[in-house]
Amino acid sequence: MNELLQQLTEAIGVSSREKEVRILIRDLIEDHVDEWHVDTMGNLIALKRGTGQSDLRVMVDAHMDEVGLMITGADAQGMLKFEKLGGIDDRALLGKVVQVGPKKIIGVIGAKPIHLLTGSQYTSIVKHSAMRIDIGAKNKDAALGKAKIGATAAFLTAYEESGNTAIGKAFDDRVGCAVLIELLRADPYPFDLYAAFTVQEEVGLRGAQVAAYGINPDAAFVLESTPAYDMPNEEDASPNVSLGKGPAIYVMDSRTIQNPRLVSYITRTAADLDIPFQFRQPGGGGTNTGAIQRLRGGIPSATIAVPGRYMHTPAMMINLQDYAHVVQLTRAVLGGFTQDVIKRN
Repeated sequence: MNELLQQLTEAIGVSSREKEVRILIRDLIEDHVDEWHVDTMGNLIALKRGTGQSDLRVMVDAHMDEVGLMITGADAQGMLKFEKLGGIDDRALLGKVVQVGPKKIIGVIGAKPIHLLTGSQYTSIVKHSAMRIDIGAKNKDAALGKAKIGATAAFLTAYEESGNTAIGKAFDDRVGCAVLIELLRADPYPFDLYAAFTVQEEVGLRGAQVAAYGINPDAAFVLESTPAYDMPNEEDASPNVSLGKGPAIYVMDSRTIQNPRLVSYITRTAADLDIPFQFRQPGGGGTNTGAIQRLRGGIPSATIAVPGRYMHTPAMMINLQDYAHVVQLTRAVLGGFTQDVIKRN
């Protein structure tokens, strides 16, 4: 059992409420870094000083927050109303168990039962606005006495492993946090490494923008989990990425064209070490690279990701070999990184 992944995924850190995850990570890294601080946004920034061979400042980012829900009120029957924090498909919500507020009150997301549906209700998707979180309260006052407006709710999912597969919530992006922790546990790099465990990625890449502006790095690497859709699909439809085929390297998404020099360097490093890798299909979505690369005078940035199925749902799935290969690849990328990699002709 990978205890690091278990600890990180079972912790709660819905966007804007990342404290539990931040404290956990702080305790895991403080013996492996030279300095750390928490900025006004809630980002955890750690400095691991280099060997002195290079005067570069390199940032590695992984976001701590997960998708979840925010309580917006309660109805007369004591059921909690909510809004979504992050891109959650309404179809993934019904019947799920959640933990509400700092006291982690257990609730169930519900709507009208199937026995009472009529006509087109059988085939229509229930909107989240028609759903409620049932915490067993008798009325509105009792509900809001337990869960205040503005409290957040996170999915309740235990971490499990089966062979090379791991299942749990919030691999987006606790698996990136785990990789970054492993990087900090390694020997120093030639340059000063700034580890940024950032907040509020799922609601607009907000924490990374603040963190990168403060660090002002020469280059940045973003560690992520990217959607794997490698199940049977229409003929000639290529999967985005697949589980078990190695780290996913970004080329382009809805917010960025990744720095081509960094992309080439990452792929060369993987090939030289015989580490399997795949390209994430260009298209939608986005990572903190979209916020980081356009700051100040521009920051060369690239994303390396662990593929994951069923993203933004209560239960994701990753391949543990993919995770191990991302750790191995990123260590090698940092170990050999020089100014020449990003120098423009």
